[in-house]
Amino acid sequence: MGDWIYWLDLAGVAVFALSGVILAGRTRMDPFGMLVLAAVTGIGGGTLRDLLLGVRPVFWVTAPSYLWVILATVVLSLVGLRHVHRLSQAVLPVLDAFGLALFTAIGTHKALALGHAGSVAVLMGLLTGVAGGILRDVLARRVPLVLRQEIYATASMAGASAYVGLWYLPLPVGSAMLACVVITLALRLAAIRWHLALPVLP
Repeated sequence: MGDWIYWLDLAGVAVFALSGVILAGRTRMDPFGMLVLAAVTGIGGGTLRDLLLGVRPVFWVTAPSYLWVILATVVLSLVGLRHVHRLSQAVLPVLDAFGLALFTAIGTHKALALGHAGSVAVLMGLLTGVAGGILRDVLARRVPLVLRQEIYATASMAGASAYVGLWYLPLPVGSAMLACVVITLALRLAAIRWHLALPVLP
């Protein structure tokens, strides 16, 4: 099970790193800027999560493979830079949605596995899912997706809450993680497709 979670985590890093590369290309950053934005997006949320949970050293220090995944993502993107530039405006939000879903599940699982309360696990899932994207958007001088009207953080919290609820049932961990990913991704993609948003206070 641990290997499966590890590969899922690597996939989340790659997806979020690619979203950072795409945004860096749109804002005309140089290759170093792309690498920085990809790294911040890919490991920023998990780093903050580990620091708050007291995990030392943070995950990518003990497993440098995460850094190699980010570097490979940037290099491959530079090789196919023309194709990256041709990606439509809809690609970045969709990539971000997949990264949000994967990282929400990973963050929630890690907090629960360390013995923390369900409420803490939901918060860590949310933080892991949104922090990297927030840092990416701030560095690219964009309003972070989490601060816009469309459902974003709510999708992460819904998925994390489902994970916590299923964690305490006699079900395989993989089932809880899959439910978290599916719920988070479905809500976020639905929000993108139909511009769903929470009511705004008058």
